[in-house]
Amino acid sequence: MPSQRPVVSFDDDCVTCLRPDGVVESVKWTDLQAVVIVTTDLGPYLDDVFWVLAGKEVGCIVPSEAEGIDLLLRRVEQLPGFDHEAVVAAMTSTENARFPCWRREGPPTASDPTNDRRPS
Repeated sequence: MPSQRPVVSFDDDCVTCLRPDGVVESVKWTDLQAVVIVTTDLGPYLDDVFWVLAGKEVGCIVPSEAEGIDLLLRRVEQLPGFDHEAVVAAMTSTENARFPCWRREGPPTASDPTNDRRPS
């Protein structure tokens, strides 16, 4: 019987999230540009915390209820300059918010989810 929860897994090459409906998202570590936690005001009865792993062209959104999220958290915490305080703030949030945890060094791009620029 398939899992009723999303499943996140990773190896040395990439992170993959498999959803119960069969949708698969993945991002290569070498393409990873940013890690952002997005929270919503829909909790506590619905999952309201999502890990956004943004790549150069594709990304992976991992719900906090996903099997394997604890292992993924331990892995992304090893990224240089990872902001642990942003994780703490996100886990206590009850509002619609974004918490940038890590960004690859270099100037932000338009597709970077940590970039707060809004289209005019």
